[in-house]
Parts: sequence; C-alpha cells; structure tokens
Amino acid sequence: MMKASTQNAKNVNVNSSPKPPRRMGSLGSDYGLRVQVEFYVNENTFKERLKLFFIKNQRSSLRIRLFNFSLKVLTCVLYIVRVLLDHPEEGIGCWGCSKQNYTSRPTSNLVINWAPILWVNRSLPLWGIQVTVALISFLETMLLTYLSYKGNIWEQIFRVSFILEMINTVPFIVTIFWAPLRNLFIPVFLNCWLAKHALENMINDLHRAIQRTQSAMFNQVSILICTLLCLVFTGACGIQHLERAGDNLSFFNSLYFCIVTFSTVGFGDVTPQIWPSQLLVVIMICVALVVLPLQFEELVYLWMERQKSGGNYSRHRAQTEKHVVLCVSSLKIDLLMDFLNEFYAHPRLQDYYVVILCPTEMDLQVRRVLQIPLWSQRVIYLQGSALKDQDLMRAKMDDAEACFILSSRNEVDRTAADHQTILRAWAVKDFAPNCPLYVQILKPENKFHVKFADHVVCEEEFKYAMLALNCICPSTSTLITLLVHTSRGQEGQQSPEQWQRMYGRCSGNEVYHIKLSDSKFFGEYEGKSFTYASFHAHKKYGVCLIGAKREDNKSILLNPGPRYIMVGSDICFYINITKEENSAFIFKEEEKQKRQYLTSGGIFSGPSRLPVHSIIASMGTVAMDLQNTECHPSSGTTLTLPTENGAGSRRPSIAPVLEIADTAAILPCDLLSDQSEDEANPSDDESLPTPEYVKGYPPNSPYIGSSPTLCHLLPVKASFCCLRLDRGCRHNSFEDAKAYGFKNKLIIVSAETAGNGLYNFIVPLRAYYRPRKELNPIVLLLDNPPDNHFLEAICCFPMVYFMAGSIDNLDNLLQCGIIYADNLVVVDKESTMSAEEDYMADAKTIVNVQTMFRLFPSLSIITELTHPSNMRFMQFRAKDCYSLALSKLEKKEREKGSNLAFMFRLPFAAGRVFSISMLDTLLYQSFVKDYMIPIARLLLGLDTTPGSGYLCAMKITEDDLWIRTYGRLFQKLCSSSAEIPVGIYRTELHLFSTSESQISINVDECEDTKDVKDHWGGKSHRNSTSSDQSEHPLLRRKSLQWARRLSRKGTKHTNKADEKINQQRQNLYHRSERQELSELVKNRMKHLGLPTTGYDEMNDHQNTLSYVLINPPPDTRLELNDIVYLIRSDPLANVQNGSNSLKSKSCRLFPSNEEAKNETEL
Repeated sequence: MMKASTQNAKNVNVNSSPKPPRRMGSLGSDYGLRVQVEFYVNENTFKERLKLFFIKNQRSSLRIRLFNFSLKVLTCVLYIVRVLLDHPEEGIGCWGCSKQNYTSRPTSNLVINWAPILWVNRSLPLWGIQVTVALISFLETMLLTYLSYKGNIWEQIFRVSFILEMINTVPFIVTIFWAPLRNLFIPVFLNCWLAKHALENMINDLHRAIQRTQSAMFNQVSILICTLLCLVFTGACGIQHLERAGDNLSFFNSLYFCIVTFSTVGFGDVTPQIWPSQLLVVIMICVALVVLPLQFEELVYLWMERQKSGGNYSRHRAQTEKHVVLCVSSLKIDLLMDFLNEFYAHPRLQDYYVVILCPTEMDLQVRRVLQIPLWSQRVIYLQGSALKDQDLMRAKMDDAEACFILSSRNEVDRTAADHQTILRAWAVKDFAPNCPLYVQILKPENKFHVKFADHVVCEEEFKYAMLALNCICPSTSTLITLLVHTSRGQEGQQSPEQWQRMYGRCSGNEVYHIKLSDSKFFGEYEGKSFTYASFHAHKKYGVCLIGAKREDNKSILLNPGPRYIMVGSDICFYINITKEENSAFIFKEEEKQKRQYLTSGGIFSGPSRLPVHSIIASMGTVAMDLQNTECHPSSGTTLTLPTENGAGSRRPSIAPVLEIADTAAILPCDLLSDQSEDEANPSDDESLPTPEYVKGYPPNSPYIGSSPTLCHLLPVKASFCCLRLDRGCRHNSFEDAKAYGFKNKLIIVSAETAGNGLYNFIVPLRAYYRPRKELNPIVLLLDNPPDNHFLEAICCFPMVYFMAGSIDNLDNLLQCGIIYADNLVVVDKESTMSAEEDYMADAKTIVNVQTMFRLFPSLSIITELTHPSNMRFMQFRAKDCYSLALSKLEKKEREKGSNLAFMFRLPFAAGRVFSISMLDTLLYQSFVKDYMIPIARLLLGLDTTPGSGYLCAMKITEDDLWIRTYGRLFQKLCSSSAEIPVGIYRTELHLFSTSESQISINVDECEDTKDVKDHWGGKSHRNSTSSDQSEHPLLRRKSLQWARRLSRKGTKHTNKADEKINQQRQNLYHRSERQELSELVKNRMKHLGLPTTGYDEMNDHQNTLSYVLINPPPDTRLELNDIVYLIRSDPLANVQNGSNSLKSKSCRLFPSNEEAKNETEL
C-alpha cells in the first residue's frame, strides 16, 4: 500500500537528441546533455505519506475507518460475552486474590456493597483478546492524533473521542504490567459511541470514494438510528452492571427496561433498586431529552426540504416500472392537468409513472392536486434542473421511456424561453442518448437546434397555419383540436339541443392506424384503389380512411388518390370513434323485406337505416350493427325522389366508385395549368389587366427548417416600397385598400411584430393548389414595422401587403380596408404577458376583439388566446341567457371529467377562437400515436409530401342538395374527383335572447308545444342562410326552455304588458347603440376620405351558431350552405406523362341534374 501511494511522484525525462554544434561567431552550445527532473505532488516526508494513507486518500482512509469500526464493535461483543460468562454469586475479587461470596440483597438503598461493581470475573483468554484489541486501538488513536496535530495539543487531548479511547484502552494496557487489576471493571460498552463516530466518518469516506452522494435524509436517519442504539445499549449495560450490587438483573432484563423506559411506556415490572443505577437512569433520560430532539429536528427539517425537492426516483423502481419524465421551467395547474388527463386517457399507459422535473418549488394548487389518491400514486414531483446530472440521475432519465420538454409560453421573452428549452434538450440528450425526446419549441427559427429530438412541435408554426386555414376552411382550428384530443364522444349527450348532441358525439372521433392485412375494416380491399377502400369502408363501417403509408416508405400520404393500390403491408390511417381493436362486429343478414322497403321509396318516409346507424360507445368498446351487404354497386338499383302532386320524377344518380382507377372517370382539375384557368374564368372587366403569376418555390426562407412548398409567386419580386399598403411610391399611388380595387375579400392579420411565424400564415394561402381566382389579398397590420429580412421573404408572394398600425386605432383599421375584409385575424400580443397574473395575459386581445365585434358585426374575427379558460369572454353578451346556459353546461361536463369541456362555447365551436395550449395534447399523443404530428402538419399545409393530398373545403349550394345525405356525398366525391370528405361545418339560425323577459315571452308562447326528438338521420333544422325558416321554431322553443331552466330558477312572472314594454325598451336601446356605433365609423371614414358605401352594406349576422361535425354518419342530411371538409388528392400526382389529359373548363364537383341523369345509376 505504501508503495502504491509513493507513485504520486511524476518523473519527466527531458531527452534531447544530440545535434551538431552550431557556431555563431564566438558563441557555441552543446545539446548533448541529459537531465532528469522529478516533480513531487506532495511533500516527500514520512509524516506526509502516513497522512496521505490514513487521512487524505479516500480509499485507504475508508479501509482504516472500516477496520476501526470493526474493532469497536468487537469490543462491545466481547463485553457482552464477559457479562454472560460472569456470575458474581460465585465470588468476586481481584486477579489472584481470594473470592468473596455475594449472595445477600442490600438491606437499604443507601448501603451498597461496591465490590460487585468494582470487580468482575474475566477469564484469561477473554482478557488476552481484550488487551490485544485495546492495544491496537490505542496505537491507532495515538498515530491519528499525531497526524492530525496542527499546533494545539490540548485540542486533541480534550476531544470526546480521545477521552473515551483512553478510558477503554489504557486500563487494559496497565493490566499487562499489574496482574491484580485484570479483573477490574472497565466500561468497554462506551466503545459503541466510538463505533457510531467511526460509522459516520466511514459513510462520508464511502461517498467520497465512489464519487456518489447519498441524500442527506439517509445520513440523518442513519445518525438517528445509531444514536438510539447507543443510548439503549449504554443504558442497558450500565444498569446491568450497577444492579450487580442490587437485584443482579440479567442483560436481557436491563435491555427490556431501557426499551420500555425510552418508549415512554413504563410498565414498572423491572426497576433499578439502588441509587447508582437510578442515577444512571436519570442521566440517560436527560441525555436523551437533549440529544434526540435535536436529531429529530434535523430530520424533520430535512424531510420538509425533501418534500420541496421531491427526493429521488429509486433505481429499483426505474428498472421494474415504466416512467416518463416531464421537464418544465414552471409548473402550472392547467398544464399539469392537461398532461395527466391526456396521458392517462390511453389504456396502455395506466401503469406508467410520471416524474416531473421542475426547478421551482411546487405551488399550493399543484400540491393539492398531487395529494389526490388518483395522482399521488402515479405522479412524482422532483425539484431540480435538467441541466444538472445529479437531478437527471434523481429522475432516472436514462431508464425513462420518454422525456417531454415543454416551453414556458407565458414568458415575455419567448426567444429566451426557447433557449432554455434547447439547453434542456441538449442536457437530456447528453445524459441519456437513448431516451426518446418530445420537445415543444415556441419560435420556428429555433427549431433546427432540437432537430435531433424524436418529435418536435413548434407553436408558432401550428398557430399561424391554423389561423390561415381558418380563413379559407372555416373552423379548421376546432377540427384539428377535436382530432388531437382524447374523447369518448359522450359530451353533451344529455342535452335537449340536437346540435349539441351531434356536435358532442362527432367530437369523439380521433385518428387511428392499423395494418391492412390485420384489419377487418380494410382487409377486404387489398388490391383495390385507395378511393374505393375509403368509400366502401365508410359506407359499411362508418370509418373514414384518410391516408396510408407503405411499409418501405416513412412518408404518410393523405388521400394518395385512386391510382394508389392498397397492399397488405400498408398502414391505414382512419378517423373513427374508437380504434378497430376495441370494436365488436355484429353482422345481420339482409332481409327481403328491407330490399322491398328500399326499392319502394320508403327510405324517405323515416330515418335511413344505414350500416352504422347505431354506434354504442361504452367503456372504450364500440358495438357496430353491420349489414352483410355487398360492397359492389349494382346497376339495377335506383334511388327515386319523393313524388310531388302525384307525379313521379327520376332522381339524379351517382356514378359508382371503381375498384381500379379510370383516368377518364376522374375530373382532372389541373391546377398547374394557368391557361385552362384563364379560359375557364375570363375577367369580368376586360379593361383590367390580368395579373401574371408563376408557380414555384419561394426563393427566400425566413428561417432554417421551413418545409419547401410550391406556391403562387410573382414573376418579379415586388419592391419593398410597393408592399406598404397605406403609402404610395413611384410604382403606384395607392394609399388605401379601396384604391387597389381587389376583387376578393381581404384577410387582415393584426400582430405585434413581423415574426418568422407569419411566413407560415402566408404559405398555406398561396399554395399552388389554391385556385388563382380565389386568392385573397393579405394585409399585415403590425404594431412595429417589419425588418428587411422579413420583407425579403414575403416580397415574392402576390397580394401581400403590410401597414404600420394597431388594432386599437380605428383609423388604422379603416385604412387597411377592414370594411372590405371577410376575416380579421388577431394574434395574441407577446408584450401583454403578465407575470403577476397569468390569466390576464389575454385581457388586451379580448377587449380589442370585443370592440371589433361591436363595430363590425358581420366581420369574421379569428383570435388566438393564451389560456383556454378565457374563451368564455369572446363575443361576450352579459344578458344572453343562452350563453349562461352554455356556461353551466361546460361546468357540468368538466365535473364529469371531460377533456373538452370548453367545446360548447359558441366562439370555439364556430372556429372564431382557439388556444395554442390546446395543441399541447398533440405532443402528448405522439407518445402513443407517433404519426399525429406528421398528419397534423400535412393537414395544415406545413409539410408537403409528393403524392399526399391537402385539406380544403367546398360549400353546399342549392344545386347540390339533390345529393341529400353525407353518404351519397361521399360516393359522389370519390367517384367524380377522388376527394375524401372528413366532416361538415354547419351554420344555423339561433335566436339569442338579450333579456330574461324576452325568454319568458318566447317560452309562454310555446308552452303547449310538443317536444320533438330528431334522429341522426331525421329532418334537421335549416341554417341561417336558408330562406325557409319554418322548420326550426319547435326546436328553438325547446332551446329557450332549456336556457331558461338552467339560467334562472323561480322567476317571478310579470304581466304581458310589462314584458312587452321591457322588450320595446331593449330593442330601442339596441337600435340606438347600433346607430351610434355606425355614425362613429362613418364619421371616421369621411374624415379619412373613404367612401361609406361598403360599411352600409354590412349586415348583422350575430344570431347564428356554427359547429363542426367530424366524420358524421352516412345518413346525416346535408343542409344549404354546409361547408364540407375535403382531403383533395395531390394535383401533381394526377398528371400522366406521355398522355394528353382531359382539361375541364370547370372544376365543379357536382354536375347539373341533366348531366347526372346520363351517368351510371347506383
């Protein structure tokens, strides 16, 4: 060992090869010398080497302390052996003296025979062992005292450990030279305190040697246990020895007495009889009263600190149980509940544990939630930083199934928040390279730093893409939000409102996947076209097949088109209430009566009985009532229209969906052909020049990592001066939106700064598959002027302008053309983030939107908020009882544990508002469904994959109502243009009441009305744009009854005269307010020199409600002005090389009735 320790010296040999002497005048040098230099790390003295071995070196010092601890334990064991072998009644005395018998009990407590206390019986072998151990301990103590000497000898002498060593070793050494003292009593049991001290030092050296730190709680518990053992052992040995002069208690009885006494039980069956032993008990109790409270206080303090920091996740649990780690900078109750509800919504994740790693202390709300038994057994909170390996070790990151790293979106400086997220991701990847990473980033320019992560969600990319699609596909944000949330479709099923039942039922649809060869839904369509499989699977099972992926290809293709042939190894992606594995299939044989019923025209006399008419969701299992019908269409079956005035008329038929694609059967909407577009849509004003656009990839990307998208571009980049809407330049003199004379309605975006995320707003609106005639001008209303880098990125896009101004300023809104706009997009302001009260971050945005809602009632305002709970303030009507009833419905759904309690808020259902925090579930779902992020990016147009389709919408007009049902629409789209419908956006007229008296009037008028229960396929009410409004009064009366019952109970009825007066006053009040606001806007327009004609034409369409139906049943009736969401196949995939494709002058999906009659009948 000594030889090993001397190797700390380093030998450096400086060798220089001999070189020939070089002469420089009279000077010369000799390089042939060889010098050996020794460098010593420590002082090369005998004392220093001993100190290095016994004290400084962790490993050797650990061995020395372990040996010392063993000696002290051995002495205590030898003492117990001596006690068990000693019998005082056989005689007591010094070594070699005559023994005195001791058999009588003391006559008094004060009269004590001290001989049994001073002398003991010690056999020669036992004495020899004790002397040897004492001699070794003495020499070791003296050596360590010498090595630890630092100039003050008294400090070394008066140490408690040194005094105890002298008491227990020196008497044994003296007995070597003076034999009569070999039977002298020596309190060897006090070595237990020296053993405790050696154990503490040994634990410290152990931590230093293995470079690992145990928790302070472990050390303190060890010290407390050792202290208790030493107190009990000392008391038991002392009382047993002193009672040799009394009742001569055995060692076991003494130990029993000490334990009973220290536990405060005190039976009294064993008690000391003489005053020395009684005095010892008093002393031990006093010592315990001083020492133990101090130990417990330290333990409680460490326990409280441990509760704050969260302790550790044990290695044993990490290896035997599955857990994921959630890394956040600050944990809020909303974020925690969203994560837990979504994560544990999947059945196979019920056995997982969630370890939260957060640098801040747990707040009160989070602490209360984590104390609920549902979460306390599955969620572990650790206070620590992901940048520290010790904290990552505490969370057992290397054994975790996944790590979720979320950004703090409430920070004012979002770039700084991203930097923190990036460092956390790097730290986790460095510590646990094999742990899957799920990272949330805020700004798109920082995304490439975490490209190595398994899944990345960029908030601004998704936010602006959804805002853009909301302008051309209404309520896309609601559609995507409902798809990425886990729900069973039970929301609103107890409501008397039909739209709430339909909307809540369809909200349970999610995206699932399955292998084609393992599927009952799609297995029979192997070798068939994708379009054929999608239509017939929807017709037979009610599932919507939206995409597929080849086994040898990582790219997901949405609606790859009819030329895509399904193979057994394909992965199918479909929308349904639940996945196929949780579905039970009940087949029924088709009866002849039903065939006759279908052919006799009786199908229109009641609800249509289609294959998936009854879908019952219970405990995650869906029972499907299926009919064993042939999938192949029969040309002999006809569908007839209801007869009018006794005269029959033939209904237009729909072409069948072919198993294999037929090029001539698909309408080739060649979006790449500018010539056909020009021919099909000649300009109304021949004097106006037609703008020239080209299709290509944007030459300048504002950030690294943006997906290239083929777009409509200007042939020549626009000058920066031409992008300013409100200022003329040498190229044009236009100074407002009216002067440009745009044919299409404007899209105005109000934002604080021109961030790189705005680029993702423009790209989907200028994608190549958008018809050129439908491109809407985009005006960016920015609080801060954009920099040249951003202008360089957008100057290649047609009809994109910016203007410096604020949404607070009415003049700025009028100058940017708000009266010529259909959509106003309001992006949440980053500078309004409030650290004092997080929920006030949306205050400015909400008030501004409410102002726009009052000034421009027909304007579609689309808003993004930070907190979902603030959606209840959008389009706020204080006296609207229907909104109050919806608020109570939301609370009821939240009490039932719904993850979508906010879905019945009218602004959210209509797609007017959403919160980007709702898309956090997209990242959480990716742990189970790794395809959700790619599918969402394809739907939003953030990514473009060759052969993959895109999301668009079409409007149902009066010419299209002959289709009648959603199932027939599905067939028509698949057979004519190979498009896959995924849902319906429906708008209905609704009478919003502004006072309780108005409700009472409407309810009183319809008290005798009979309740009507509409079926899924039953006759539904007309929407707001229908001229016939006679089909919804009964349902509206029922709605008012429901609103009245939920909003107010026990209302006092007043007479009808007073109610009419109150109603007239309210109408007068609203008319005067409307007129006042109108005059305000007109006066500002006149002041700015703008014509007021456009504002006069704006109508108030606030008495409508809209909602989304995802994958509705096939027998759902279509209504006028329904907007159908479509996944249209990639136009580039339909272009055949070497053949002249048919170019249609119109891409209209539905031919006229006369054209349809000549098609093949179904």
